[in-house]
Amino acid sequence: MEHLLNQRVRDIQMSGIRKFAMIAAEYPDAISLTLGQPDFPTPEHIKTAGQTAIANNRTSYTPNAGLPELRAAASAFLSAKYGLSYSPDTEIIVTNGASEALDIALRTILTEGVEVLLPGPIYPGYEPLISLCGAVPVYLDTTETEFRVTAEMVQRALTDKTRCLILPTPSNPTGVVQDADSLQAIAEVLRDRDVFVISDEIYSELLYEGTHASIAAQPAMREKTIVINGLSKSHSMTGWRIGLTFAPAYLTKQMVKVHQYNAACASSISQYAALEALTAGIDDAAPMREEYRQRRDYVCARLLAMGFDLVKPSGAFYLFPSIRKFGLSSFDFATRLLEQARVAVVPGVAFSPLGEGFIRISYASSMEQLQEAMDRLETFMKSL
Repeated sequence: MEHLLNQRVRDIQMSGIRKFAMIAAEYPDAISLTLGQPDFPTPEHIKTAGQTAIANNRTSYTPNAGLPELRAAASAFLSAKYGLSYSPDTEIIVTNGASEALDIALRTILTEGVEVLLPGPIYPGYEPLISLCGAVPVYLDTTETEFRVTAEMVQRALTDKTRCLILPTPSNPTGVVQDADSLQAIAEVLRDRDVFVISDEIYSELLYEGTHASIAAQPAMREKTIVINGLSKSHSMTGWRIGLTFAPAYLTKQMVKVHQYNAACASSISQYAALEALTAGIDDAAPMREEYRQRRDYVCARLLAMGFDLVKPSGAFYLFPSIRKFGLSSFDFATRLLEQARVAVVPGVAFSPLGEGFIRISYASSMEQLQEAMDRLETFMKSL
């Protein structure tokens, strides 16, 4: 009966990140630097809010778009932090993590045969969603621009079929940030084009230099931009599964229909916890961000001393060093590192073919683990 299954589903692959994490799990003595999982617990006051919601029987369906008070808090959060203004009533949806937010956004705007521009290397969760919609991913090679999307590369890639640009900032896997100047230049290219932008800003609170900028703040871009955010990274709430979409009312009206039939609503318990996170916990990311900064600086210094070439990230909690000079494919490098030194990283090829020649290191681990992992990596490098 397998031949009767949806061919598009059969054609997509499991995430390379998860694949290698499962391989690493077979080595109980390995230090895993694979997943984008904050190592901090969810703040206590947020957990208490979730427990209180259960105790008070807040366990029924919520409105499809989410609790009105949570959408109001999300609106206030985005306004206070980034100067963006969205109506809680008509322009915000609470989703089951940023993953569902991306899914409903893409299913709303994509049709058969249209093209989606996306920078490579990039998180592997976008391409399968694009393909399931019958659309075509078109990669922008950022390996020669320190992993930043430029207006010139967007201009070159545009065709009559271009429907959307996906713009993650800060980026997974590189940690690179698009600054306001680069966003302005990209906006000028797109301003008069019928092209949507999905701005994935899930790491917006983990920025080490400067201020987070959104392309939605650029003139004439708000009406064609869907901002994706959530609490997984900023508040260490990955398992609570709370994502958010911010988009003009005409888009949100359509996206909420997809969300309704896909999930009805996000978990009510998680929504009450999220309300606490976005109000009393508005600055909860600050101490975590400072700890990540120290880890970034430490791992960068160790890698540079070992001879790696890398772009120092300005956000998120990933490093994407080049291994081109060492004469191994990214998969072979990661496999040998795991087998010989018991350190697990993700092969760059997991982040599109443009990631070949790199590895991704997540520094969302304790400093003690990072120190031991770097010591093992240094010993491994001497054996190459």
